[in-house]
Amino acid sequence: MIRPLLGVVSIGVLMAASQAATQDVDTGAELYQHYCATCHGLEATGHGPMAGVLVIQPVDLTKLADENGVFPVARVVARIDGRDPLVSHGSPMPVYGPYFDGQDTSMKTPEGQPILTSQPIVDLVAYLETLQGQ
Repeated sequence: MIRPLLGVVSIGVLMAASQAATQDVDTGAELYQHYCATCHGLEATGHGPMAGVLVIQPVDLTKLADENGVFPVARVVARIDGRDPLVSHGSPMPVYGPYFDGQDTSMKTPEGQPILTSQPIVDLVAYLETLQGQ
């Protein structure tokens, strides 16, 4: 009886592992240019063309790891998908989670905590991680 149960558990573990996202930095860069650069700028330093009209200035995305000690994966995912809203210029920062619905996957924080999100957000976060320290 134990062996069939172990087989079912093993299949479940393999299925969960196969759902872990692979990161595509190039796709993340394209998504950044399309969705984020207007406010955060081409260089991701917070100086996009819309920054001047925003009440809360966009952050310098190249310094997230420095300011937090480690790249804050969970916080970045939550800000992009709307779980951690930010009010700027009288309305919330655009939430892009709904644009990426239907592409569910998961990723992990540096501490190993899984986060349910979407593939485009995984790619965007991977790109943002490459900008740290620039």
